[in-house]
Amino acid sequence: MKVKITETVLRDGNQSLIATRMPFSDFEPILEKLDQAGYHSLECWGGATFDSCLRYLDEDPWERLRRIKAKVKNTKLQMLLRGQNILGYKHYPDDVVRKFVAHAAQNGMDIFRIFDALNDFRNIEVAVDETLKQGAHAQGCICYTTSPIHNLEKYEAMGIELEKLGVHSICIKDMAGIMGPQEAYDLIKALKKSVKIPVFLHTHSTTGLGPMTYMKAVEAGCDGIDTAISSFSGGTSQPATESLNYALKQMGFETGLNEKVLKEINDFFKTKKTDYIASGILDAFVMGTETDALVYQVPGGMLSNLIAQLKAQNSINRLDEVLEETPRVRKDLGYPPLVTPMSQMVGVQAATNVLAGERYKMVSKEVRAYLKGEYGQAPGEVDPELIAKVLEGEEVITGRFADTLEPAFDRTKKEIGSLARNDEDVLSYIAFPQVAEKYFLRREEKESRTVTYSIIKKEVETV
Repeated sequence: MKVKITETVLRDGNQSLIATRMPFSDFEPILEKLDQAGYHSLECWGGATFDSCLRYLDEDPWERLRRIKAKVKNTKLQMLLRGQNILGYKHYPDDVVRKFVAHAAQNGMDIFRIFDALNDFRNIEVAVDETLKQGAHAQGCICYTTSPIHNLEKYEAMGIELEKLGVHSICIKDMAGIMGPQEAYDLIKALKKSVKIPVFLHTHSTTGLGPMTYMKAVEAGCDGIDTAISSFSGGTSQPATESLNYALKQMGFETGLNEKVLKEINDFFKTKKTDYIASGILDAFVMGTETDALVYQVPGGMLSNLIAQLKAQNSINRLDEVLEETPRVRKDLGYPPLVTPMSQMVGVQAATNVLAGERYKMVSKEVRAYLKGEYGQAPGEVDPELIAKVLEGEEVITGRFADTLEPAFDRTKKEIGSLARNDEDVLSYIAFPQVAEKYFLRREEKESRTVTYSIIKKEVETV
């Protein structure tokens, strides 16, 4: 049996450890080697990469995708898509979702891993449908969590529902690394009996369970797993590619990976890791094993961002209090899985509750929208007192929220005019209006300086 390996260093590995601060220039030299390693796919886009490119790295995320595709000729490129949220933190109209998927496919994306933070599959229907229309691979996700209302039967039913949607494969997304080996074995076994399509597993090393969980999942028939090259593995990232490759081969499984190429890839990223440690981008905290995460269920990307947020407010000493408040907020909100955007919403609210000295003294607009039903159906019962306090009698939406949204692409394209050079710019603007606008203006300024310099240089050479 072959176990397909997806490498995450270009996306989730660096998102979990360094809050997605790895610029294209840092990994461009190793792309061709990554293409030669024998991976099933390279996860390189989506998640927080889009926002980070525009906000912190001064890069066009679409250009990043095209440049990766130009160097990676043989290995499938993979992205993480938040269904109706695309890559932002709210729901977008159907026309925008379809346009985004179409342009991502046309720019080189092969596999779309599509999820909804609440496992409300009404919110992934359009993204899945458009992925299929584009001839790309649609992978539907089950966001894994534990709570009094989540059980094996419920997850099995989700798998059957995803197969009916027409996805090519299913991914169990254990974003907090809380799935134990036996849970993985039981869930994979149940899904392999219930559905005919391949089943993949994504987990993190946060709690130390990751490698054991993967091994039991493979024993149960799991078709593929996510790993990170060892220098960017462990902690809040994924288990190490080389270690899993070694163990799986020893047990008689095939992976298709080339150990010699893996060493070259790891040697390259070792130097980058050293640089990130020296600059302070890589915090030692995220490299450790946090068994408390089995209680507070904070995913890797959320944890690194939470640390950054508290540091910015000179309140890092209150991290333990925030982590203790997180499961309480989660219970109040009906036990949503802690995955983007719910992880950010729950984490920010927990931090606000702690720093304000009073629970729900201030409520973010995102949490308010969630309570109103704009993100979909909560997995469990939401605290009625919290709803009453925040909504003050406003009606809760029970239908599919995207059905209430007017088409936005053509209208936005007309509104922003020359600020956008192409449809990809329009999509960037719709996802992150202020951030994208600042990026567009910086781009114009940078190009203007380049042109001016070229003119002056030419005149000097002529003289």
